[in-house]
Amino acid sequence: MTASALSRLHESQGQSLWLDNLSRELLEDDGLPRLIRDYGIRGVTSNPTIFKKAVVGSDYYTDDIAACKRQYDRIESVYEHLVVTDIRRACDMLRPVWEQSHGEDGWVSWEESPGIAHDAAESVRAAHHLRELVDRPNVLIKVPGTAEGIEAFETLISQGVSVNVTLLFSLDQVRRVFAAYRRGLEALEASGGRLNEVRAVASLFLSRVDTLVDRQLDEIGGERAESLKGRSALALAGMTYAHFREVFEGEGFERFEQRGAFPQTPLWASTGTKNPAYSDLLYVENVIAPRTINTLPDKTLEAFADHGKIASTLKPRYDEDRRVWDELADLGIDMDGAVRDQLLDEGVEQFQTSFDELLEAIEQA
Repeated sequence: MTASALSRLHESQGQSLWLDNLSRELLEDDGLPRLIRDYGIRGVTSNPTIFKKAVVGSDYYTDDIAACKRQYDRIESVYEHLVVTDIRRACDMLRPVWEQSHGEDGWVSWEESPGIAHDAAESVRAAHHLRELVDRPNVLIKVPGTAEGIEAFETLISQGVSVNVTLLFSLDQVRRVFAAYRRGLEALEASGGRLNEVRAVASLFLSRVDTLVDRQLDEIGGERAESLKGRSALALAGMTYAHFREVFEGEGFERFEQRGAFPQTPLWASTGTKNPAYSDLLYVENVIAPRTINTLPDKTLEAFADHGKIASTLKPRYDEDRRVWDELADLGIDMDGAVRDQLLDEGVEQFQTSFDELLEAIEQA
């Protein structure tokens, strides 16, 4: 396959490709415009780990850091300036996609500080702060799929703030997030808000699910456990898509769509394969479906363009996916409990570590 063929993915299959990366190098060296133009990239996601990789050891930020440290007393303010500069430029580059798609795509995500993942009120305040800093209509504020994050998400939707709910690892989280979105839209509608001006996506981290579950299956051992390896994440994606269709393609959502509301789109994240025994496109080729998003790191995007196959693959398979879920439960693996909780805690902790290391690197620069 070629990049040109990949650029037609949205047209042929209805799936949007977003880039799971953002750096000043991409913005200044025609990187992002080229990916938009040649690969059909229709959005960008970022997180503290991505920004840490972008800033640490990069010459692109050196002068800006020095100037900001003379201007601001707080390192957090320096960080915000660096990030908002990149977010704004990416928003501007994707603005034509946003306008052409009437707000379906063309978004750039900025994650809140991981330190407020369990504080709903502060998450709401921070979302408004970041949104005002960027001052672009196509910025998505990322909040985590903690109980408090989902509470904040509902409030933000009711206030007309577009949100990417991130760090989702279970069907239980997906159900709660979709329900919160519906309630948020109802509140927004009741207050006279414009439903066509708010957007929401739900980010499921696929490879992280398999990494943890496969490790637990190795510990259990046996032929049955071996047969389930590498299947938990795709089962989660399949059941998520089935639930998405049930919630957003049925009569219950019709009145919202008549007012211009978008469904909350499933976004496949953590799509770079971590297990070398698996296909490098395991979480790409097997989750192609209309009205979904796949956010790819650079390496996976290049692999998809080089040797990927485009076909509708996420077809109705709920019974098979549910059976995988039930078999894992029979072996003592609690996908909607212990696995979800561990991955969520680890995700928040990883982003907090990256955030702290980034602030330290800026301070020492």
